[in-house]
Amino acid sequence: MLPAGIEQRSVDVGSCPMHVMTIGSGRTVLLLHGNPTWGFLYRKVAQELAGAPLRLVMPDLVGLGFSGRPPSGQHSIEQHARWLGTLVDALELRDLILVVQDWGGPIGLRLFAERPGLVKGLVLLNTVVGPPRPGFHPSAFHRLARVPGLSELAFRVLGFPQNQLHRVQGDPASIAGDVARAYRYPLRGLARNAAPLALARMVPDSPRHPSIPPLEKAQAFVTAFDGPIEVVWGERDPVLGRVVGWIERLLPRARVTRTPAGHFLQEEVPEPIAAAVRRVAAALAGGG
Repeated sequence: MLPAGIEQRSVDVGSCPMHVMTIGSGRTVLLLHGNPTWGFLYRKVAQELAGAPLRLVMPDLVGLGFSGRPPSGQHSIEQHARWLGTLVDALELRDLILVVQDWGGPIGLRLFAERPGLVKGLVLLNTVVGPPRPGFHPSAFHRLARVPGLSELAFRVLGFPQNQLHRVQGDPASIAGDVARAYRYPLRGLARNAAPLALARMVPDSPRHPSIPPLEKAQAFVTAFDGPIEVVWGERDPVLGRVVGWIERLLPRARVTRTPAGHFLQEEVPEPIAAAVRRVAAALAGGG
């Protein structure tokens, strides 16, 4: 199901290996997924970009996909940014376009807040780029993650949310059959499925949550960013669909493409995502 020509490798990022897929040659595009998926999420975007002068780099976040499984207590935005930074250094990624979705946004933006010169263009897909606004209330999904006992049963024993990804899609049929199995497979068994719950608990539930400071740094980076920015959004996402309005106000320079897709919009609308990447690459090639 992966595009022909994909190369796969593992990179030691300290306490565990990080699985990464690459394809193509040219300017680097770093594509970051979130919870509970893996680099497989970008395969359709990669197919749409076939033949473009771009080198696509699609890692699996630590704890997910085919990357290593650290202890649950190690999951934090700061630690994920450190793991990702080690990968960026190992692969010598420079002058790149950063594409982010879900937790890939805060993690990637937090990392490059420390290394702003490495990123030349941004594409944002159904993610958050800073701390919650005043009056924020966690979703039912994130409230469940903090209920003792019940959260462990739902996430660890019953395989939530990876068994229910179709429910957050504009078209539920976009994640079914072999595609749904491809998302479930890396998280099979209690020894491999700790990360979805740990990542869900990384969502702030108070102003004192440890994710707040790194989210503030991520927002400071993205609002100060002066390169080309594209936003492609799935408005039928029950978790982040309405966040696009806040993104537009926060980033008035960004070109925004709204779609009828859900949370994992890469499965439903790869064409506008690929088009956004091409526009950013063209702007950079033209000196824009």
